[in-house]
Amino acid sequence: MPPSTMSALRPISRLFTRHYSAPAEGAIPAAKQKYVPTSGTYPQGFSVSGVHVGVKPSNKSKPDLAFITSDRPANAAAVFTQNKFQAAPVQVSRSVLEARQGAGIRSIIINSGCANAVTGNGGLEDARAMASAATSALDNTATSPPDSNQPASLVMSTGVIGQRLPIDRILNGIPKAASELSSSHSSWLSTAKAIMTTDTFPKLLSTTYTLPSFPNTTFSLAGMTKGAGMIHPNMATLLGIMCTDAPIAPAALKSLLTSAVGKSFNSISIDGDTSTNDTVAILANGAATAKSSTRLVPSQQISSESSEDYAALLSTLTTFSQQLAQLVVRDGEGATKFIAVKVTNAPTDKDAHAVASSVARSPLVKTALYGRDANWGRVLCAVGYTAPELLSGREDVIVPERMSVSFVPTAESASKSEGVLKLLVNGEPQAVDEARAARLLEDEDLEIVVDLGGSGKGEATVWTCDFSHEYVTINGDYRT
Repeated sequence: MPPSTMSALRPISRLFTRHYSAPAEGAIPAAKQKYVPTSGTYPQGFSVSGVHVGVKPSNKSKPDLAFITSDRPANAAAVFTQNKFQAAPVQVSRSVLEARQGAGIRSIIINSGCANAVTGNGGLEDARAMASAATSALDNTATSPPDSNQPASLVMSTGVIGQRLPIDRILNGIPKAASELSSSHSSWLSTAKAIMTTDTFPKLLSTTYTLPSFPNTTFSLAGMTKGAGMIHPNMATLLGIMCTDAPIAPAALKSLLTSAVGKSFNSISIDGDTSTNDTVAILANGAATAKSSTRLVPSQQISSESSEDYAALLSTLTTFSQQLAQLVVRDGEGATKFIAVKVTNAPTDKDAHAVASSVARSPLVKTALYGRDANWGRVLCAVGYTAPELLSGREDVIVPERMSVSFVPTAESASKSEGVLKLLVNGEPQAVDEARAARLLEDEDLEIVVDLGGSGKGEATVWTCDFSHEYVTINGDYRT
């Protein structure tokens, strides 16, 4: 057989090289650099580190073990995945929080590279060993409650499902992580890098805020998250960690987090898949108001949901959580666009969220946006097949004759001066200027507004991204 014929018969997979947006060793794509902070204001009493232990043999140098610690017992809350196959770290962290009633938490230990999910009793033992080793690495003389037989650490894992952790590498690396703890910006950034998998950039934010009852105190809030695929609201999205130095009681902290997650991590979608490991946690250690590193005094904690402090905290935490969650969408696997789907004039906020979520997870909508095609019929189709059980049961939630759909340029849009592109008004299709549509869809950011035309005031926004060729490539190659 001639050489030319032999070449033609070679497997197709050998004739091309796959390219996708996951970074090379330590590299951050130029287009994503703007999302990486160069400085930050971090909460008092917290120290962090991100070190390399080699969870995956192919990882030769990138940090893959994150350690987040408080110098005093902190109150904690978390929300977890609703997936029936809940990973071992999810089960262990939940049991720690329940046993300690949300108090006396000193740290969170996190590995990337292996999810420790669907790993049986051995996986549970590994997760418990991580939590215990993290607790032992700290000075726990002030840890509370003292009679708890649970470790004072939460544990998280992310990566490939169905494989056991290289637990010896992790346990041997925890003392190293403890020795490198620091409150510096570079340490927070290294820690954010340590929880990355297919992420192309570390997702880290920090801010300051004040509360009515503490007019002379400036509080800080820092957070990091990871996620680029397997993202759809069913609690939260992969991993998120927030820390604040405000004195917040456990019950109030859980309520604040649950409310904030509903409008942030539960309002994003990349591909419609939910994870076995989803966890978003928050630690509050009160260090800004109590300088000694002792147990938080209940009478000095914010506990009333009707207080001005609670309202201020909810506003701050919700906005901050939204900003963190939006970074996940901006780093969607293979994504080229960031899209806000806003639904208005629904009977309830829940109805609006269900409709927005239906549009946000539609592969046909997402591929059209990737192709810069103003195919608004796909938006209407997704609205129309919104699962009835997710709506309020009213027959008039979705009435085609009342609906209006528009593409709205954002403040950063190069074509914002050309105004809103109306596609459907009260059920009547509009004459679409395709040239205008093409210019609008050149932009990275876009808002799709679906007005249900009802008398209700319900509204919601879900953030999503487009589907590109790279999404298939990344997930086709994920384990190899």
